[in-house]
Amino acid sequence: MRIVVTGATSFIGRAVVEELLDKRHRVFAAVRPDSAGRGELETMQRETGGQLTVLPVDLSACGTLDRHPALEGRADLWLHLGWEGSGSANRTNPEIQARNIGYALEALGAAARLGCTRFLFSGSQAEYGITDGLMREDSPCHPVSEYGKDKLEVCRRAGEKAGELGITYLHTRIFSVYGPGDHPWSLVSSCVDTFLKGGHMEFGACTQLWNYLYIKDAVRAITGLLLAKSPSGVYNVAGNDTRPLQEFIGEIHRLCGGRGTFEYGKRPPNAEGVVSLNPDTGKLYRAANFQPRISFEEGIREMIANHEFYKENSK
Repeated sequence: MRIVVTGATSFIGRAVVEELLDKRHRVFAAVRPDSAGRGELETMQRETGGQLTVLPVDLSACGTLDRHPALEGRADLWLHLGWEGSGSANRTNPEIQARNIGYALEALGAAARLGCTRFLFSGSQAEYGITDGLMREDSPCHPVSEYGKDKLEVCRRAGEKAGELGITYLHTRIFSVYGPGDHPWSLVSSCVDTFLKGGHMEFGACTQLWNYLYIKDAVRAITGLLLAKSPSGVYNVAGNDTRPLQEFIGEIHRLCGGRGTFEYGKRPPNAEGVVSLNPDTGKLYRAANFQPRISFEEGIREMIANHEFYKENSK
């Protein structure tokens, strides 16, 4: 298959590219020209002998990729992982967030012109907003942040447009993915780094339910959904281990050898409020024949083994 991937240097994007290459697909990875990860992908391009092609294109220009000479006017599938302002600092910025709706719709148009039959968009659990119940794909959505609101708007508008274009539209609502390569400021990465070094962390109450999915499993779910014969629709991409956030933090602390200290109730909620994650994953698991293979403990152990501090101090 000839597959276009936008946002290819992101945490999930890089892992998706590697997975697709392992499956022997021809991958066209669209990256910002100034992306810090561009060099690594270009190294992969040379090593794969043409199986991977890096396309230095801003997200705002992805709607013109059907005219890029490297694609030769054809592709089979499109995986849209690109999104400006996904960091917490910009999630409430309406101007930055709203631009992404147009980028996604333009990318969908380019996918149709290239002959793609399936288009997968990376949405977010933020589309649900604050809820205490089970998060089902057909549950009412009340997003709080501009990030969640605009991801939900893409779901509505791209779903309609894809129907007109005759493309299968897959809208994934991705929950908390963790693993090596994640942002250093994510909760899991921060905990592993701080606890291994014997530092101190302060949290909010952390009594809400949470759900984590290891990066390798997340990529298997996303690519499996893209490559399967699953119908258009919304799919939660999440793990099968939902429990209070405090339990996850305590497990990280234990796996880091009990080093470091932490306190609860010391930080206010973030801009999106106190979110409790309790996803229903049945639809994805049935559509892509997917089950997570890596437990939270196994995932944290792999993160620890890949951490520079651990490697330096275990020689």
